Amino acid sequence: MAVTFDPNPLSLENIGLFAADPDFYPDEGPKEECGVFGVFAPNEEVARIAFFGIFALQHRGQESAGIAVSNGHSINVHKDMGLVTQVFNEKVIESLTGISAIGHTRYSTTGSSIKCNAQPLSEGEIAVAHNGNLVNTKQLREELIAEGVKFETTNDSEVIAKLLFKYHRGCIEETVKAVMERIEGAYSLVILTPHELVGVRDPYGVRPLCLGKVNGSYYCLASETCAFTPIGARFLREVEPGEIVVIDRDGQREFQAIPVKKHAMCLFEFIYFARPDAKIYGKTLHQARRRMGHELALEHPCYGADVVIPVPDTSVPAAIGYAEASRIPFGEGIIKNRYIQRTFIQPSQRMRDLGARMKYSPLQETLEGRKVVVVDDSIVRGTTTGKLVKVLFDAGAREIHVRITSPPVKNPCYYGIDMANQDELVAAKHSIEEIRQQIGATTLGYLSLGGVVKAIGMHKDNFCRACFDGKYPIPIPDDVRVSKLMLERRRDVVDPRHKEGGPDDGSPDAD
Repeated sequence: MAVTFDPNPLSLENIGLFAADPDFYPDEGPKEECGVFGVFAPNEEVARIAFFGIFALQHRGQESAGIAVSNGHSINVHKDMGLVTQVFNEKVIESLTGISAIGHTRYSTTGSSIKCNAQPLSEGEIAVAHNGNLVNTKQLREELIAEGVKFETTNDSEVIAKLLFKYHRGCIEETVKAVMERIEGAYSLVILTPHELVGVRDPYGVRPLCLGKVNGSYYCLASETCAFTPIGARFLREVEPGEIVVIDRDGQREFQAIPVKKHAMCLFEFIYFARPDAKIYGKTLHQARRRMGHELALEHPCYGADVVIPVPDTSVPAAIGYAEASRIPFGEGIIKNRYIQRTFIQPSQRMRDLGARMKYSPLQETLEGRKVVVVDDSIVRGTTTGKLVKVLFDAGAREIHVRITSPPVKNPCYYGIDMANQDELVAAKHSIEEIRQQIGATTLGYLSLGGVVKAIGMHKDNFCRACFDGKYPIPIPDDVRVSKLMLERRRDVVDPRHKEGGPDDGSPDAD
């Protein structure tokens, strides 16, 4: 049965009609590694479908993008640095013909933001795209190097690709199970062979992965359910922790490869990462974040305030919830430059010094002379929040009361969020009052961990909360407590964002 798309065929010229709203592309807060997508649809334009799938997941990573396509005999990969729309055009999409495809959009958490680290990674007749971080990368990599394996990247995902190639003897289920028994950490994978599409989730379920179906005929996989909307797919279910899902011409089958160790979905997926129209654990994130705003208003009221405003765009649902619970009017006080995203035109030092002003413009009519509640989802390093508070005061606000829908981030993440250096976490070194003084707010209030899980409506043991309470569900070896550049082999291979005067995404000192 042929896949049809309503109302019009998908085209790259029509992305505004079908793909993710750019309002949902956050460039503040903690950064996660990536989004993954896969589709098995013989006789269809699988590369085009994959394009719209990863475009809908652009918010999960803006450094590089790629698509691998199988034609039933071999695998062809196209990937490069930049946003999905910068990496792909009609000519490229039309050249990627086949029966199945996987796609990836990346933010680096292990390995520099350089082209060789872009995904999907291919090895022999297997390609893989990975969301998450392994914690035993160094050990596995050293073992493989001792066996004569050569590495071309500095990310942990290549270890997975090399292991898949090493263990592959024809049966993909046995291959993937063997690899899962070796790797430790957080991983949601989409794997492509000439004949199969495979979805895999680690036994803790740290990163999300879901299964969908297009027009009742073909199956697809994605980090979030929001990737199904632009391709007309129907959400079926979440891939279970430790589960392998195999899709081929005979349909779809699944089996539990590794017993569930513990349900430990990243709590930040609910607070910040996933798009508000996505569903996790059967919960729509917009509603969960709205209830976080309710709880925040109860825990940290601001009596006599004139207006509640969000930091666009990810905090809008929570700000609506805060306004509803507090009966303080909701307003728009900050206009975001939604087209800055990632730019290869570097700002001058003077423009870097402007900081938040490059991204945000205050609405003076909303702010002037008023007592303002500003709702945001997190404070990680604190620099952007402080600059934004100054922008609002400069626009005439009388008082700025900052309210945060997450607890203080005190501990680094080793499972796929780029905040593995505790020295960068402002709450690890300062009290809430000291942070308030540092950002220049009139008052500062964080939602408690209990308030977050109450808003979601599930017990806290269903989540990884390590960045808040320090309780890591997956043991962290000492050699992992380093930077994300720990695998860099050459002095000239460094994260270009860390080079003075090097490429920048237009977001100096982003939180």
